[in-house]
Amino acid sequence: MRPISMERVEQTRQAILDIIESPVLTHEQKLTNLANQADSLMEVLALPEGLEEYLDPVPGKQCICDLFEGHAPMRPRYIIPDYDKFFANGSEFLQLSPPTDFFEAINDLLILYKHVPSVTNYPVFVGALDKLLDPFLQGMDDATVKKHLKLFLTHIDRTVLDSFSHADLGPEATRAGRLLLEAERELELAVPNFTLKYDPDITPDDFAIEAVKTCLRSAKPSFANHKMFRAELGDDYVIASCYNGLLCGGGSYTLCRLILGNIAKRAENIRDFRENVLPKVMDLQACYMDARVKFIVEESGFFENHFLSREGLIHRERFTGMYGLVGLADAVNILLEKEGVDGRFGHSAQADQLGVDIMEQINAFNQAHPAPYCEATGGHYLLHAQVGIAQDQGITPGTRIPIGEEPDTLYDHLENCSLFHKYFPSGTGDIFPMEMTAGKNPQYILDIVKGAFQKDLRYLSFHDKDSDVIRITGYLVKRSEIEKYQKGKRVLQNTTQLGAGAVRNGRVLERKVR
Repeated sequence: MRPISMERVEQTRQAILDIIESPVLTHEQKLTNLANQADSLMEVLALPEGLEEYLDPVPGKQCICDLFEGHAPMRPRYIIPDYDKFFANGSEFLQLSPPTDFFEAINDLLILYKHVPSVTNYPVFVGALDKLLDPFLQGMDDATVKKHLKLFLTHIDRTVLDSFSHADLGPEATRAGRLLLEAERELELAVPNFTLKYDPDITPDDFAIEAVKTCLRSAKPSFANHKMFRAELGDDYVIASCYNGLLCGGGSYTLCRLILGNIAKRAENIRDFRENVLPKVMDLQACYMDARVKFIVEESGFFENHFLSREGLIHRERFTGMYGLVGLADAVNILLEKEGVDGRFGHSAQADQLGVDIMEQINAFNQAHPAPYCEATGGHYLLHAQVGIAQDQGITPGTRIPIGEEPDTLYDHLENCSLFHKYFPSGTGDIFPMEMTAGKNPQYILDIVKGAFQKDLRYLSFHDKDSDVIRITGYLVKRSEIEKYQKGKRVLQNTTQLGAGAVRNGRVLERKVR
């Protein structure tokens, strides 16, 4: 273990005191933040030489971001339990037998959720709820089922205290799925997030229309291109956290991100960026991720000791890592300016082609880099278009067009998206606030989804421009809760605080309304 400087110790002491004295953090939020500070004093990873310069968190300078995973990771970042196996076998550790009816099923899920860790300390995946619960609905009337689904969903919203928690629906229509959509439409909750795995050859239009009605009201579910994800990850994939494609019974060890705009600032021109600066930073991030993965697998003891692993609800061999990036648009615009070329990402064929060239280079690097303990994904990490964090200033999420620069037409916007979604099996997506009139014609939204998925878009999100529940980047927050937090009041979910930062720094409420 490397020694820690006294300056670092004093910074941590002050951060701990700030957390303890905070008037806006709840007790649970203070505990989470204190835990994050604890391992900031650890230096146990075998870090590549020269990494520290690129991890420097100074705004406008940082090129690699570890997304607050800590310096001594004690568990994988994202964990995806096999809830079907849990229902089939129960849990010896939790002293639960397999559920025999609907009430036991939802009670057992709520118990298990308290014991599924992640980087947020809450489960990032709560199951394919329609398929899990549908077999238990026989003999029950809709009113009774919906009443208890509402209680179940409200319990999650009040106890899983961030909206990186995610549930899946579809692609098949089910009675449970319809009732879940109705319940969500009436409750308008921020947690859990939902995705509909959509395949026009499998998903009936009337079921998809119900999903559209719900998403306009409550910003969920989003629509995932089921054919695309299935072709890349197989039948046993899930959508978790923001919009992350991962394997059931596995997850992701880690997610780090390249900040491409800041990397471009270090280059003299496009050639220097592509031949020198970008390759160096890509390699440093990959080596940093390798070190994190090796520590989790070889030293943390997580897979040997946690009951999820011991009971076969997760398997180390189904984990991978997520090689993330943000700011493709920023990098393109900076590099074109350095070359004295007019054109902006999303508005110029030359700019978009440069974006494609950069993505091809990143993809080729990732496919050539042997990632440890990632046999589930061919021995390589999965690319991920990261959605941003509250502290980001002047950093555009993933490969999105910057807010305020969206093309005039939705068609042109989707055309740009279609160039980049294909690179990201572990997640990317775009968000479209809609005029209230769209709610009167949900078929219009569904037609957008159908057309976009034919063009290989991966993931789309919509919400009414005036709805209380809004999608920040990949997670959901209530406007009313943000307003409370901005007035200095405590709020239940820590993602509200992140959302307030994204509103302030990322202009997320200023997206072009379609």
